[in-house]
Amino acid sequence: MARNKHPEETVRLILDAASKLFIEKGYDGTSLQDIINETKLSKGAIYHHFSSKEEIFERICGQIGEANSARLAAIRDDSQLNGREKLKEIFRSSLLHPNQEAVLRIVPYLLDNPRFLAIEVRDLLNVVAPEFIQPILDEGAADGSIQVENTRAMAEVLLLMIDIWVNPMIQPSTPEEVRERCRVFISMTNAMGLDVMDEEMIEVFVNYSRMRNNSQE
Repeated sequence: MARNKHPEETVRLILDAASKLFIEKGYDGTSLQDIINETKLSKGAIYHHFSSKEEIFERICGQIGEANSARLAAIRDDSQLNGREKLKEIFRSSLLHPNQEAVLRIVPYLLDNPRFLAIEVRDLLNVVAPEFIQPILDEGAADGSIQVENTRAMAEVLLLMIDIWVNPMIQPSTPEEVRERCRVFISMTNAMGLDVMDEEMIEVFVNYSRMRNNSQE
C-alpha cells in the first residue's frame, strides 16, 4: 500500500491500526513491526510521523483523554445536579464508559512502566483534580451537599486512591484484593460524607481485575 499523500490520513491510519492491535494484544504484546504489517506502510512512513511505539501509544492515550475531558466537563457543568450528585456521577461515568475498558486493555501494568505511571499521576494531579474534581467539591461545599474544607487536597486524594490504589491497571491484583480495596475506599469516603462508589462500581472494578488477569495467562 502506497503511503497516503495526506499526512493527517496517514497518522489516522497508524493510530487506528495501533489502537486495534493494542486492544487485541496489549501494549507489550504489540511490536512496531505488527503496526507496520497492519497498516501495510513502510517502516520509513511510520517513523516519519512517530519516533517509537511509545509515542504512538501516548498519542492514542491523548485522544482518549480529550474525549474523557469533554464528558467530564459536561457533568461538571450540569446545572441539574448538585455537588454531591456530580461527584458520584463523574466517577461513575469515568468507570462505566466504554473508553475505560479500552484503556484497560491497551495500557500495560503501570507499576512495570514508570514513564507511563508518571504520566498518569501528573495528569491526575495537574489536570483532572483542579479542572474537574475540585470545582465539583467547591460547588458541593457551597450548596451544602458536601462537607469538605481543603477541596484541592481532597480532589487529589480521591483520584489517587481510586485511579492508582483501587484500579487494577497499576499492578496484577486478584478480584478479592480489588474488592477489599473498594470496601476500604467506601468506608473512608463515607466517613468523610462523600458518596463516591457503589456496588455496581465495585463489580466493574472486580471484572476489570478478572479481565486483566485472563489476558496475562
